[in-house]
Amino acid sequence: MEKYNNHLIQVFLIILVLISCKSSGPKEMNAEKKPLQSEEMLLNGMVEAVCYSGFRSGQHPDRGNGAVNPGYHEILEDLQILIQQTPFRLIRMYDCGENTQMTLRVIKENQLGLKVMLGIWLRAELSAHETCEWLTAPIPQETLDQNKNLNAREIETGILLANAYQDIIIAVNVGNEALVDWNDHKVSVDSMISYVKKVKAATDQPVTVADNYKWWSDKGMELTEITDFVSIHVYPVWEGKDIDEGLSYTIKNVEEVMTTLPGKQIVITEAGWATVASEFGKRASQEKQKQYIGELLDWAEKHHFTVFIFEAFDEDWKGDPGNPLGAEKHWGLFTVDRHPKQVVDLFSSTH
Repeated sequence: MEKYNNHLIQVFLIILVLISCKSSGPKEMNAEKKPLQSEEMLLNGMVEAVCYSGFRSGQHPDRGNGAVNPGYHEILEDLQILIQQTPFRLIRMYDCGENTQMTLRVIKENQLGLKVMLGIWLRAELSAHETCEWLTAPIPQETLDQNKNLNAREIETGILLANAYQDIIIAVNVGNEALVDWNDHKVSVDSMISYVKKVKAATDQPVTVADNYKWWSDKGMELTEITDFVSIHVYPVWEGKDIDEGLSYTIKNVEEVMTTLPGKQIVITEAGWATVASEFGKRASQEKQKQYIGELLDWAEKHHFTVFIFEAFDEDWKGDPGNPLGAEKHWGLFTVDRHPKQVVDLFSSTH
């Protein structure tokens, strides 16, 4: 009888354990699945977005000797490639120059249905020669003064474009990596705040500033007070990570910003993986690009982050002209000759 009772007690304890596991399991799963942001924090309701410039071989923005821009039909071809082969219907552009203006015209005249985050490019107003490794000498004060005038002109052009294309431009970005110490086109936080206020006062679209996630987490509090959302760049491969840490490190970067800037809408305005890079060695490949972007977009869908993949097409004008294998040239979803890379296979059933 005693053995029978002990057996009943054991069975009862096992049932209690099973009930406990069953009741606690879903709670733990729900906690894990709880989105980091609400769906309302998606930019224009979109998760998937892509950075686009469109410069082909032999083309480039003004590098001091004038720009060679893509033509109307080349831009139309690019945008049709994105529409036909990818799910991206939101593109990011970086300045208000001829290339961007032509792209806006192509979208409107051909009724492509694409939306744009417009960029306002800011040139150097401070010389970062002591912290930027490729600035070997101070930028002359005369140049810095001229840049301030050019920046003022760029801002005025951006305001005009945002108002002229209100049905296409859904957000305006002022400056790109212009606040970090390691870049060559640095502006002060005070100047950036002034510029953002000017754009906000003259346009209806939300206004932001795009910069490295670390700058935002360390120094972004004041700027956050006037921007409509926070735009961060995340590049695990630039920070020495391989693909096994790619997504987890990206999430860590995002959570770092969320911790220091709680409650703020965050958009990832650059994230990607190079397919060729003398700087990264075997960490760069088409296979790893495909894996990273697939994992990142799946995560972003679950947690309501808009992600601008960098970038649509390889651009061989970038980086060191003497190094064709330099990372800057090889972030595209497509090669510079418009051939799809392996990552495009991810989208074969999503558009």
